[in-house]
Amino acid sequence: MRDLRNKTALVTGAGSGIGRAIARRLASDGARVAVADINLEGAQLTERLVRGDGGDAQAVQVDITQFDAVQAAVRRTRETLGPIHVLVNNAGWDRIEPFVQNSPTLWDTVIGINLKGPIHCCRAVLDDMIAARAGKIVSISSDAARVGSTGEAVYSACKGGIIAFSKTLAREVARHAINVNVVCPGPTDTPLLQEITGGDQGAKIIDAMTRAIPFRRLGTPEEIAAAVSFFVSPDADFITGQVLSVSGGLTMVG
Repeated sequence: MRDLRNKTALVTGAGSGIGRAIARRLASDGARVAVADINLEGAQLTERLVRGDGGDAQAVQVDITQFDAVQAAVRRTRETLGPIHVLVNNAGWDRIEPFVQNSPTLWDTVIGINLKGPIHCCRAVLDDMIAARAGKIVSISSDAARVGSTGEAVYSACKGGIIAFSKTLAREVARHAINVNVVCPGPTDTPLLQEITGGDQGAKIIDAMTRAIPFRRLGTPEEIAAAVSFFVSPDADFITGQVLSVSGGLTMVG
């Protein structure tokens, strides 16, 4: 457990899966957590789970593809939980499908959630972080950004964009004592993975991924949350612009 007492964290996509695990972990570390998700029911369940663990949380409904909605969510968080010290850009979505079968509508949806959404969130919190001369931003990318992933061309492009954006932002805001880092999960056992790999073909995909991982298993949301906990803690005060894969050794890139 790390000490995040007196800190407020905004976690997007925290209504399920990895985001829920991150919210619970940061709350257990002592942070007040704004549980942000487009799915209010899921966010409220995460809030109840955090409170059941003895933590402090508040559900916030937000569509991260809309900048005005993100700004409103940040204002609500500031009014109820205090200034945001930690932002975790976790919300994401994809559909596995060959690129030549994609539609422009799918491209727009994937880009809106996975690339524009984190950009919106960063911009919405940065003024306060710059004024405070402190802040931690962690974006959840994917190892698909680092090595590619069949059936996820536009998603991989977005996640690669998040890495490049984060490295550039880290350089720009370091003078304000703000850290910006990236966590890249490998295949992780989440409801989203189950959704996009449903059916017999999906089971074959999961089996192939599992066999490709040196540890011969999928990751857990809690393992991703542990990496985020490190990056937002004082232990990582001198780390910025870095990318950490949590993939069981599936990718080992320099």
